[in-house]
Amino acid sequence: MSLTNSHQTLGFDPLRLAERSFVIKAVFVLAGTLVLAIASQIAVPMVPVPITMQTFAVTMIGALYGWRLGALTVLAWLGEAALGAPVLAGGAGSFAAFAGPTAGYLFSFPVIAALAGWLAERGWTGRRILASFSAHLIANLLCLALGWTWLAALIGADKAFWAGVAPFILGAALKSGLAAAVLAAVASRSRAATE
Repeated sequence: MSLTNSHQTLGFDPLRLAERSFVIKAVFVLAGTLVLAIASQIAVPMVPVPITMQTFAVTMIGALYGWRLGALTVLAWLGEAALGAPVLAGGAGSFAAFAGPTAGYLFSFPVIAALAGWLAERGWTGRRILASFSAHLIANLLCLALGWTWLAALIGADKAFWAGVAPFILGAALKSGLAAAVLAAVASRSRAATE
């Protein structure tokens, strides 16, 4: 995967990453891994399971960075975790995390970053609130589906749904709404800055 964007002009690029140098893009990747590590430690108390801001950060990085750089940033963050850095939820970080019950969710993160970025590049973001909400919700639901698939292989489909999907559906909707609102504000501010 390359840090450079294709020759195609991006429809949504508020950070103007398409025109930035390799070095600046590398700095954004490192900054993105820091944002992901911090977001992983932010837990919203929900019943029965607290919801972290991991998927919010993953889809936002995809939307703001574009699908290629967004996915690369998430892969770099997961690489940090695999090397033992405490960057995952609850300060976890080791290669063992990629074989445990949350592995399916972890493996889904670069996919959902790429999906959110790809949809954003096609106009599913910014001031198109409903499209932006839908893009983030689709990405979040894909994360839950892939996480469920792995967890179901470990503990059974029914148990996996009730432990690994159902408690997170409301959080997915709330984070998708928050992402759409933030990206609408970013788009308005970006437009105002260019006028």
